[in-house]
Amino acid sequence: MGERIRATIRSLLSHRVDTSICPSDVARIVGGPDEGWRKYMGQVRQIAAALATQGEVVATQNGEPVEADGAKGPIRISRRRPDE
Repeated sequence: MGERIRATIRSLLSHRVDTSICPSDVARIVGGPDEGWRKYMGQVRQIAAALATQGEVVATQNGEPVEADGAKGPIRISRRRPDE
């Protein structure tokens, strides 16, 4: 499932070049349209944190960079810009 989540994050970000995505967008794709997607939220945030550590994405909260798997409340995931 982890590779599917990574691929989904990358795919969504490639289609939304100038904007961010919500982890729930990823969870809904991998978990399906029913409430089953909620169980993937923690894993999505963990993988987003790993991708951020690798320099591929940045997680933000209120426009400020945060640790994706440690932040309380909603976050956004965006591509890391070359100047960051």
